[in-house]
Amino acid sequence: MNLLTKITIGFLVMEAANVATLYFAPGSKYANGVGIFKAWEKSKSDPEVHDFVKYLVNWVAGTKLIFIMLLVVILIAADERTLVYAAWALVISIASFFWRLFPLIRKMDGEGQIDPKNYSAGLGWMIAGFIMIFLWGIRSSAGG
Repeated sequence: MNLLTKITIGFLVMEAANVATLYFAPGSKYANGVGIFKAWEKSKSDPEVHDFVKYLVNWVAGTKLIFIMLLVVILIAADERTLVYAAWALVISIASFFWRLFPLIRKMDGEGQIDPKNYSAGLGWMIAGFIMIFLWGIRSSAGG
């Protein structure tokens, strides 16, 4: 098993934990549950808004599940070249976090809407770390 395969499996495990959290314990503050957002609890006071928020949370979980299952198929059936292409696709899609989501969570964190405080910084570093780890795996698969 090459390094890129191991990295991809590690990413799958982390994402699977997030999907399980979003489906079965969405209010959790662990495994990137939405309990870190103070608005999660506030939404419960308005059933219509809370149903909408729950719908969006489950939509995210379902989308993540699609990517997880596609990566499982890639890991089972793909050659090394396809795995490298898949890793590049992951790098690009993961990096999109910094385009829309990171500025928004950083703003909410700065306005005291996130608990624990500075959660956005840790999340940003974690996501940047995964990008770097995937790039390392891609480089090692390219033989250099």
